[in-house]
Amino acid sequence: MAEYRAAFDFHITFTNGGDLSGNGFRIDVPHADVTEAEVGRLLVKSLGLLMAGTIDIRQLTILEEAHRGSRTVDPPAADRRRLIELSHVIAHGMTTYPGLPGPEIGDHLSREASEKAYAPGVRFHIGRISMVANTGTYVDTPFHRFDDGADLATSSLEHFADLEGVLVRTAGSGQRAIDIAQLLPYEVRGRAVLLHTGWSQHWGTPAYGVDAPFLTEAATQWLVEHGAALVGIDSVNIDDVGDGLRPAHTGLLRAAIPIVEHLTGLEKLPPTGFRFHAAPPRIAQFGTFPVRAYAVVA
Repeated sequence: MAEYRAAFDFHITFTNGGDLSGNGFRIDVPHADVTEAEVGRLLVKSLGLLMAGTIDIRQLTILEEAHRGSRTVDPPAADRRRLIELSHVIAHGMTTYPGLPGPEIGDHLSREASEKAYAPGVRFHIGRISMVANTGTYVDTPFHRFDDGADLATSSLEHFADLEGVLVRTAGSGQRAIDIAQLLPYEVRGRAVLLHTGWSQHWGTPAYGVDAPFLTEAATQWLVEHGAALVGIDSVNIDDVGDGLRPAHTGLLRAAIPIVEHLTGLEKLPPTGFRFHAAPPRIAQFGTFPVRAYAVVA
């Protein structure tokens, strides 16, 4: 099914004074035949503008182009109430974070051996895996950063499961640093804030660990102050890997805000209207562990 975006210039005046102009702006539109008036209404909705007066749309062009998640087009009814996979597959020997060993996956009890132990034709498999905690798509709890922080066993389930989600898209921007300006349009209080950088396209390649997108210290503080419940990213690290102080981990985990790293599939999510789940097992004295992260789109 074709998707469309509108490209245009605009000038908006406000009933309480002032105006706003933009050139070369783009938003998602529901079909190819939208009018200037419809685009104007979609623009106001997308930007969340209050007390808009006159809306002048100029140089309108409709492009057949994939939607980018602007708050203008509701998902088709057929797409509602679906599960979106947001986790990488864990496989023997894979690299998650450069420099950390990959998992070793094998048999504790093979099917052939189990048949001898039980009866002919009765076969079971008991697998064995040895891995570091930071493998695949995983969640960090405060214990990962702080000696006295809550670990996987003591962190409340409400921190990881059935959270209202909001998606912050920076994919395609060419920006590494995700700063306050990218977060300002969103209501984050009590929500899982997922940062869609597009970096998961490099998963499994040497490029994944080089010059990856990250969350700035200022943006971290903004998320803490505005009450984010969880923060996730589809990048190799929520911090700049060149910054040994790790300000994003420090700020978020000090505030008991879990972090989910190495997400994937975020391009399939709408900006809002989904619930996020990434619950780990309850392991004492462990701060990090792989999760099956997914979203439920209503």
